[in-house]
Amino acid sequence: MKPGSVAIVGAAELVSPEGRFPELSQLGLHARAAILAMQEAGLKPSDIDGVACAGASPTEVAFYLGITPTYVDGTAVGGCSFMIHVRHAVAAIESGLAKTVLITHGESGRSGIGRGGFGFARQSLNAQFEGWTGPMGPPTMFTVPVLRYMKTYGVTEEHLAMVAVVQREYAARNPNAMMKDPITVEDVLNSRMIAYPFRLLMCCLVTDGGGALILTSSDRARDFPTKPVYILGTGESVETPMVSQMEDFTSSRAFRVAGPRAFQEAGITHDDVDHLMIYDAFAHLPLYGLEDLGFVGRGEAAQFIWEGNTRANGKLPLNTNGGGLSYTHSGMYGMYALQESVRQCRGTAPAQIPGVKVSVAHGVGGMFAASGTVVLSNERP
Repeated sequence: MKPGSVAIVGAAELVSPEGRFPELSQLGLHARAAILAMQEAGLKPSDIDGVACAGASPTEVAFYLGITPTYVDGTAVGGCSFMIHVRHAVAAIESGLAKTVLITHGESGRSGIGRGGFGFARQSLNAQFEGWTGPMGPPTMFTVPVLRYMKTYGVTEEHLAMVAVVQREYAARNPNAMMKDPITVEDVLNSRMIAYPFRLLMCCLVTDGGGALILTSSDRARDFPTKPVYILGTGESVETPMVSQMEDFTSSRAFRVAGPRAFQEAGITHDDVDHLMIYDAFAHLPLYGLEDLGFVGRGEAAQFIWEGNTRANGKLPLNTNGGGLSYTHSGMYGMYALQESVRQCRGTAPAQIPGVKVSVAHGVGGMFAASGTVVLSNERP
């Protein structure tokens, strides 16, 4: 892609401090977010010719909204699907497959209204080689790599707790955050054990929510009422549907492919990044992200956070909306990370970091199964 050739001209999010939208089905959350994004951009459904989504079919979303698309993308690889949708939308716009692409997300994770079923078919790799051993979803399956990571690098429970503490500081400044009360490392370690080493405050929230983005060519961006946010670079990859089969439990191969590719496309270095969002369904994920994206060396991320470098006045502000641990997490979190990166680039975030020009949003899908990275900027190269 050509850096800055495509811009985000509409962004809207459905998040509440109660964590619930019981009046909306999952499809309704997609539609409400889409309508809000179109209103912000001054568009009608007839102006949209590309639709991408996960958690619902693009056929459903397009039909429900009255859109007749020339480009659709139903890529569904978990919570980073939306980063990958951005990447594909850029390619579609650059190649002329569509002019204006709508990316939607909606998930009734807490209320369960219109939510599809979860779980693996009996014939799947997960069911045959992992499920029969008795894991109870991500809180237990994600413990496999993190225990090896902790042993290899001497990372402690206190280090994991500090991730949650710092992100709660950001959430306290965010009126839409579900959890705002200050916490300490001791509070985290005294919270209920879920599956070692994860305690309750190291695990993501369970909420309803949604969001939508509208992308178009940067040449058209001046025609919109919103401040454009330019896409400088993108990356994507997958590794394995089974966490037990990771190439290296202390590092994500998908992260190591998607992140550097996005930086290469954008033509930036780590020193150019003012703000970072790393998908944090559990407290260990920012550690992997910081290392696999190359911001710190292997085994250095825990101490980097412990020393305050990811706080608002630190070297690299991280997860400034409060993250999945304290802000919101409906099941697939990637859209919310993208929304915060857009806000930071626009200068409208509740916990705004002064002088942000470049923000990176990095996502994970499944238990290190997939990854997507997007580099955003408020300046066109």
